[in-house]
Amino acid sequence: MTMMIQKELAIYTAIHSIPVGKVSTYGNIAKLAGFPNNARLVGTLLKNLPDGSSLPWHRVINSQGKISFEKDSSKYREQFMLLYSEGVVFNKGKVDLNLYGI
Repeated sequence: MTMMIQKELAIYTAIHSIPVGKVSTYGNIAKLAGFPNNARLVGTLLKNLPDGSSLPWHRVINSQGKISFEKDSSKYREQFMLLYSEGVVFNKGKVDLNLYGI
């Protein structure tokens, strides 16, 4: 197995482990996967997920506690609604990482 495939598998596993009602950041997912300097890779992998993926991509947000999509976009609304439906609360567009983060 190549190093890249190992990284991808570890990152997908870390994302899969985020419980319902919790979030994690790109950087924290990279760290949990064992590759702490690969936050951008986490974003790239999520960006390239196939439609209909069962991976809970919506539980990954940025280090400021915000959704990374443009606020007016349909993807922003989709991610917001998925998190909201799981009980994640936003205050002024941010999630309290101390409360909801893993």
